[in-house]
Amino acid sequence: MTSITPRKAQASADSMLRIFTVPEDAESTLSIIEQKLSEDLAGFLGNSIAALEKPLSEIETDFQAFKIPAAPRFVSDYTDEIMQNLVAHSVHTAAPSFIGHMTSALPYFVLPLSKMMVGLNQNLVKIETSKAFTPLERQVLGMMHHLVFAQDSNFYEQWMHSANHSLGAFCSGGTVANITALWIARNRLLKPEGEFRGVNQEGMLKALRHYGFDDIAILVSERGHYSLGKAVDLLGIGRDNIISIATTADNKVDVDAMRLAAKTLASKNVKVMAIVGVAGTTETGNIDPLTELSALAQELGCHFHVDAAWGGASLLSNKYRHLLKGIELADSVTIDAHKQMYVPMGAGMVLFKDPELANAIVHHAEYILRVGSKDLGSQTLEGSRPGMAMLVHACLQIIGLEGYEILINNSLEKARFFSELIKTSADFELITEPELCLLTYRYVPNAVQLAMNAACKQQNWPALAQYNELLDGLTQFIQKHQREQGKSFVSRTRIQPARYNRQHTTVFRVVLANPLTGFDILHKVLEEQQEIAALDNEFLPQLLALAKAQM
Repeated sequence: MTSITPRKAQASADSMLRIFTVPEDAESTLSIIEQKLSEDLAGFLGNSIAALEKPLSEIETDFQAFKIPAAPRFVSDYTDEIMQNLVAHSVHTAAPSFIGHMTSALPYFVLPLSKMMVGLNQNLVKIETSKAFTPLERQVLGMMHHLVFAQDSNFYEQWMHSANHSLGAFCSGGTVANITALWIARNRLLKPEGEFRGVNQEGMLKALRHYGFDDIAILVSERGHYSLGKAVDLLGIGRDNIISIATTADNKVDVDAMRLAAKTLASKNVKVMAIVGVAGTTETGNIDPLTELSALAQELGCHFHVDAAWGGASLLSNKYRHLLKGIELADSVTIDAHKQMYVPMGAGMVLFKDPELANAIVHHAEYILRVGSKDLGSQTLEGSRPGMAMLVHACLQIIGLEGYEILINNSLEKARFFSELIKTSADFELITEPELCLLTYRYVPNAVQLAMNAACKQQNWPALAQYNELLDGLTQFIQKHQREQGKSFVSRTRIQPARYNRQHTTVFRVVLANPLTGFDILHKVLEEQQEIAALDNEFLPQLLALAKAQM
């Protein structure tokens, strides 16, 4: 019997030209995958991603080679391998039962549009490589600016396409958006004056010396995002100068405590550079009292930034936009379209109330970003970047305000349904009520809940600490096993609930932004967690024994 020698890909000028010009035939692996993605995205992902979790250490063995291959490969051969080693063990973030993080299913139309965007390969740093994309991005920023700040038509006619102004900036995500906002705040505070040429030219030490400050600081809730730490590190302010302010029992920043902290800083000759309000904390989904924070920023004469990376999309709902009252008073606002606006990853935005703000960070170069040009890169931290605004534009146009109203409302109301389901389930405890579509809870047998309530009434904090330590172990056990089983997924975090005397508490964290997540799935999530809890022979028996002994 004659054996068939498998074909090998050859490196040649012709073969290299083909991969830039000629797609594979319709029966090739990649072509079939493209067709399946277009016809049934959810089905393709569900069938392609393995249900059971493969240990990370095993996945790493598939990616051990460190030498670049000398010979080329056929596209289909590579695709077959990547389907097996990469796709099969990716996280199924679009699954209706994946309710642990701020990711969701995507509208089907973003896939072919993403392919078009990648094929066009526009570079938004300069007009010469993004001619039509530049005004499109400015339009999207104008739409989002209007969503937040609601200026009149004359304002947008004057500023939206102005070469020397910007209503905002597209970023890879909330981290760069927050950095950009605080970069502007720093440069505005320590701006050029007299012979001093500004902090951006002369640096922090000379800036502080010129203005007579011993230091500068930022005030933010203890629930402030970790990106703020990166920002102050990069800006030379220092992580110690992020002053974290305690939250009240409802997980909103204590404005009185923030005002007191500002007075203490002033007594030490430390100038508050910015106040950061959080509109949708990553841990509990709560919104700071933005109107009060704006008033405090006015008192202190400082920049007011709102990190609404998560919660900002709620402005698309007429029914619930009141939850973000006061956001329109901010100097700058961060919103991530890749969260509740159903856009793929990499679509963050920072919006500036005053179109002049971005001039605090303007920069130019001879070959691009020339003075007077409409190059977007002159007022952004990032240089080369893709035209993600096209996908935001598509969603805004195709879904529209009426469509977003339905999606946002359903998410928030689903979270309220789940919170009620948890409250009526004897062996579960709701830790934080959902203000948006994010909540936290944990599995606590009813007998243990009764014992803990008694300990709280008696202010027996050592006993409470015993319960919480065991519950931490049980929560971690359940979350880990639920993830490994692959049927559903919730994340976990640690917070300090006021009702438990601020003791560290490990909780399940659930985000209900996926339109495909039905009420039946939420019932099953709790059922699965109860079943997993019964398998624990370490923490659960100790909890029940402790409760029995103390009641």
